[in-house]
Amino acid sequence: MSVPAGYRERRTLMDASRLRRTLLRMAHEIAERQDDLERTVLVGVRSRGVPLAQRLALLLEQASGTRVPVGALDITLYRDDVHTLAAQPILKATEIPFSIDGRTVLLTDDVLFTGRTVRAALDELIDFGRPARIELAVLVDRGHRELPIRADYVGVTVTTARAEVVQVRLLEQDGEDRVALLGPAEAAPVGRPARKPARPRKARA
Repeated sequence: MSVPAGYRERRTLMDASRLRRTLLRMAHEIAERQDDLERTVLVGVRSRGVPLAQRLALLLEQASGTRVPVGALDITLYRDDVHTLAAQPILKATEIPFSIDGRTVLLTDDVLFTGRTVRAALDELIDFGRPARIELAVLVDRGHRELPIRADYVGVTVTTARAEVVQVRLLEQDGEDRVALLGPAEAAPVGRPARKPARPRKARA
């Protein structure tokens, strides 16, 4: 994954080591706060929410001995801006090979921003059944919410400008683990035009 055109990297939010420690902490928080992991499932929002959910499931199994099922959601057709997408939007499979009825669904995503992605994910989840509870786990909460949505488990909270971008890179999809804050590339400073030399004054007679 490269830096989008018109942006530049401002700072690294997480390197591979910090990302690993952050997910380990989140897994321990989940294990401590869930009443019954046997009744808990993880569902990742495509695309990077899915490998994050898979990693959390592995860490939960290592910490508690309980294997937590993992599913995947493609929310493309549930987005409130779907009419602005291409005529043939690229769809990826939604895979929830288990019942969510009466279970705790831990929805997982990489970045929480306006909340509209989560709203779309909730709409799609409800089409699959009636869970006892839905909770949200995100790697990065960057603020600027447009809907009354908050995360139950947060890796890191970052103060950002609305024009900035939080870029999450994961080994499974991008070949590296790294989270960076990107900002609009500043335009090159424009120099002031050279002043015209003053005309010599005529000598008085």
